[in-house]
Amino acid sequence: MKNTALTATHEALGAKMVPFAGYNMPVQYDGVNIEHEAVRTGVGVFDVSHMGEFLIEGPNALDLIQKVCSNDASKLTVGKAQYSCLPNDDGGIVDDLIVYRIKEETYLLVVNASNIEKDWNWISSKNDVGAEMRDLSEDYSLLAIQGPKAVEAMQSLSSHDLAEIKFYNFVVGDFAGIEHVIISATGYTGSGGFEIYCKNSEVKQIWDKVIEAGAKPIGLAARDTLRLEMGYCLYGNDIDDTTSPIEAGLGWITKFSKKFTNSEALEDEKRRGPERKLVAFELDERGIPRQGYDIVDSSGKTIGNVTSGTMSPSLGKGIGLGYVPPIFSEAGSKILVQIRKNAVPATVVKLPFYKG
Repeated sequence: MKNTALTATHEALGAKMVPFAGYNMPVQYDGVNIEHEAVRTGVGVFDVSHMGEFLIEGPNALDLIQKVCSNDASKLTVGKAQYSCLPNDDGGIVDDLIVYRIKEETYLLVVNASNIEKDWNWISSKNDVGAEMRDLSEDYSLLAIQGPKAVEAMQSLSSHDLAEIKFYNFVVGDFAGIEHVIISATGYTGSGGFEIYCKNSEVKQIWDKVIEAGAKPIGLAARDTLRLEMGYCLYGNDIDDTTSPIEAGLGWITKFSKKFTNSEALEDEKRRGPERKLVAFELDERGIPRQGYDIVDSSGKTIGNVTSGTMSPSLGKGIGLGYVPPIFSEAGSKILVQIRKNAVPATVVKLPFYKG
């Protein structure tokens, strides 16, 4: 089990620690609902240093990224970031990721913790263009400072005007007394804020100053309820090696203006229409949908399964994502979720669940 540079800090704060993606991670401090509410209404900070970071450099860096990523990275200028995915050869997804253009010929790829080795091997296998690759995952830490009060609370920690950093843009500058950190207006909560990339040796100082500035420590459990309320896909739940970006509703990051891994087959799938679609649903009655529960039609026939589900702290009702045939995918469609012996009625809704 690996530790982040802040594991001892979390333990000292009384966090409940659990194994996650090979790391010893804080799942909660004061309770999921309390932490969830803190991010929706104030500001919280997550240690997400388990995430992976790859540096892709050189004159052929963009060529490699364009080949392995579904989105069009040629649109990135220095200081911009882009959500994307790595399609595999069989119609599925190796991982989802964020691509940052750090310099003209330098890109940072941020990948999921559980997929670091898999992603590295996959991208390396496609690197026949001689792009320089470095795995920085063991050396860097990542803090997500999220919530509507993030700018106000953190402004005293940086000379940069944080309010000027637009969504999916970033600056490299000073933060919490450390020079040359990445301050990125990204995050997976839907409540605004920043992600801070720094060296492991720097993260404790930054964490302490962020807490002093008013951020509440938040665990991975609230991170999951926050992302699910927005309908953001979680790798291993809603997307994986067997799900295509088209059926997962990620057509918006799948650009056929260029060639990439398996692009012809995915373009054909988009033209034909997928055989199933990832939908969002709310339970009409009491209950909590969980990953793996069957989704059934009115006759009791299994038509799909829940990929993510929870009791929404913001809405006070059961919400979830799952794959169903296209005929059930329109907003307003009625489905049922098999929760133990009960088939609980649910309604397909448009995302996000949480409207802010």
